[in-house]
Amino acid sequence: MDKYISNKITAQDAGVRLGDYLKTRIGLTKAQIRRLKYREGALLVNGCHERVSRVLAERDKVEIRIEDSSAAERKLVPVDHGLDILYEDEDVICIWKPAGIVVHPVGCHKQDSIANYLAAYFMKKQEQVQIRGIGRLDKDTSGVMVFAKNRIAAARLWDQKERGIFYKEYTALCEGKFAPEEYGKEYTIDMPIGKCAEHAGKMCVTPEGKRAVTHYRPVEGCRVKLRLETGRTHQIRVHMAYAGHPLKGDPLYGNGVRLETRAALSAHRAVFLQPFTDKIIEIEEERAI
Repeated sequence: MDKYISNKITAQDAGVRLGDYLKTRIGLTKAQIRRLKYREGALLVNGCHERVSRVLAERDKVEIRIEDSSAAERKLVPVDHGLDILYEDEDVICIWKPAGIVVHPVGCHKQDSIANYLAAYFMKKQEQVQIRGIGRLDKDTSGVMVFAKNRIAAARLWDQKERGIFYKEYTALCEGKFAPEEYGKEYTIDMPIGKCAEHAGKMCVTPEGKRAVTHYRPVEGCRVKLRLETGRTHQIRVHMAYAGHPLKGDPLYGNGVRLETRAALSAHRAVFLQPFTDKIIEIEEERAI
C-alpha cells in the first residue's frame, strides 16, 4: 500500500530547503530522507522529483511517498486463518494473538504464524503491506500485538517505545502467596538479564546481562499486573522467578505448579500515539489467561 504525505508550503516555511523541511516539519530522520532521495517518485514538489537542496516557495505542494507497494514482503506464504482485529487505521493494525501461535515463520512453523495470517488478510483487501511488528510476544504468551503498515510508522512507533510513550501492560498468574499489605502497591525489579551459561535457551539474572526493569503490582489472589521499561527475552518470567513468584505453568522458570505447559502470561493493554496524527490509541483486552 502506497502511503503519501502531502503538504502545502506556508509563508512561514518559504525559503527553507526541502531537506530541512522534511527533517523539522515532517519529522523524518536523515536515513529516511536519504532513502527517499534515490526512489523515483518518492519526493515531489509540484508534481516533479526534486533534490533535497531545492528551496521551497509559498504555495509549493510537497508530496512524500513513504511506502512503495512494490517493496511489500513477498516471501510470506499467505494463509487464510482469520484474525482477531482490535484496531486498524491506514498506518497501524492491532490484533489479539492467542497463546500457542508464533508471530513470524520459524523452524517448523513456516505457514502458521501471525505474519502468514496478516499476509492473507492484506491480500484479500488488495493491499500490499510489508509487515512490521512493534515488539514481540513469545509463542505461548497471548495478548495485544501492534503492527505498522509502513516504514515511517514503524520507525516512529519504535521511537515511542524507546521514549516510553508506547508501552504494554501484562497480566500474569504467579506462584507463591503475597502478603495482604502488598496488594495494590507497585514494586520494581531492576536487575540485568543475560543468557544462562549452564542452560541453553534459558535466561537469568546476571551481572553480565543487559539492564532490565520490570514494574509489578499484585492485584488479587495470584494475579499480578506488570509493565516493562525494557524488552529483554523472557524478562517477566525471569524477573518474577527471581522475586520468588514464578509464573504458574512456566515449564522453564517455574517450580512445578502447572496449568498446562505454558506460562500464565498475557499482554492485556497497549498504549501509543498514532504515528502521524499523535492521537492517543489505547487498546485493552482482558481475557482469560
